[in-house]
Amino acid sequence: MAAPETQGAAARGEEDCKSNHSESGSVSYEDSKDCILEPLSLPESPGGTTALEGSPSVPCIFCEEHFPMDEQDKLLKHMIIEHKMVIADVKLVADFQRYILYWRKRFTEQPVTDFCSVIRINSTAPLEEQDNYFLLCDVLPEDRVLREELQKQRLKEILEQQQQERNDNNFHGICMFCNEEFFGNRSVLLNHMAREHAFNIGLPDNIVNCNEFLCTLQKKLDNLQCLYCEKTFRDKNTLKDHMRKKQHRRINPKNREYDRFYVINYLELGKSWEEVQLEDDRELLDHQEDDWSDWEERPDSAVCLFCEKQAETIEKLCVHMEEAHDFDLLKIKSELGLNFYQQVKLVNFIRRQIHQCRCYSCHVKFKSKAELRTHMEETKHTSLLPERKIWDQPEYYFPTYENDILLCTLSDSESDLTAQEQNGNITIISEDTSKLHALKQTSILNQLLLH
Repeated sequence: MAAPETQGAAARGEEDCKSNHSESGSVSYEDSKDCILEPLSLPESPGGTTALEGSPSVPCIFCEEHFPMDEQDKLLKHMIIEHKMVIADVKLVADFQRYILYWRKRFTEQPVTDFCSVIRINSTAPLEEQDNYFLLCDVLPEDRVLREELQKQRLKEILEQQQQERNDNNFHGICMFCNEEFFGNRSVLLNHMAREHAFNIGLPDNIVNCNEFLCTLQKKLDNLQCLYCEKTFRDKNTLKDHMRKKQHRRINPKNREYDRFYVINYLELGKSWEEVQLEDDRELLDHQEDDWSDWEERPDSAVCLFCEKQAETIEKLCVHMEEAHDFDLLKIKSELGLNFYQQVKLVNFIRRQIHQCRCYSCHVKFKSKAELRTHMEETKHTSLLPERKIWDQPEYYFPTYENDILLCTLSDSESDLTAQEQNGNITIISEDTSKLHALKQTSILNQLLLH
């Protein structure tokens, strides 16, 4: 049979290796073993594999050695050292136990070299120091098909488990933060923790093996371990304060231990949720059109000073305020000779008075804006502005409403400056008035006055 022959050949090769190295006297057997393994990488165990009591064991492909499922790396190391067998991309194997059992059977039917690539180690060394390793990977069509079938089977099992949990109304769980008990569907507890404690582990429909997931998280908290940074603290109060202040009341998405609890990680062979999500984002970007010709920008509308009426231009809004409220903003601006900043202060003043339900003419305060509007329209107080000194104050530079579009549509033309000059309101500040007496004595104006 092929398997025993392979095993015996590997053992003889190892003995020859021992004798050759001892004769050469250059390196010891242990050093040689390290050198042989140096160019190879031990396959990493899948993230999140946890040991459970009574977990099944996995046999070696070639011999009768058995290893627990949670000691998968020991089995891989055993096959490398004892049988010169390397399995590529072990973390992409959906069901490691079924995978090993399949190839264990196949290797009894045909020689290993029919399936594996042969890698010669120390090829530049003398022939007696060279060795062959066997690489089993998905380049082999049979191996690729096997991995895909195992993935499909695993996905089918996961979806069945997820559907069962979604329909299960006999769930019983306790909140990790307030110890409140919940009965019925698992979504009740998960939604409670998300809503009341800002602890969101995802939508209930995206989670599988929920009970095991919650037990894993509860165990970490019982061990006074932060769920995000996984630091350990001396007591529960310190842990709670840390998670609250650091905003660590969440799980770490980089921790592969949690991947097995999310359905998205089972969808495609060898792809994590990050890779699947990245592909979705790229597909979305690829389908985006660069043509913005059909873009229609929604115009901003200014709101009336006295009611909820909106208009796209200040002209339309002024017509409305004049017809509905007897308030002519353009006329007031012209008669009072208001520049841009004075218009801003006037608008902000009126906005604040209306917001406070106070008539700016008679200073009477009302219970609602509707009552105030009725009063001002009946008494014609909308057009009766108070004295300029009341509203022309620096405090009204600041808008009453942050999104007041009316302020952005006020006129800022050169006619404003002309009106201000006519009223003699421009204040000229000299560059240096600290030495006013000396300035008077040396000013060129003195000579002009003499002429």
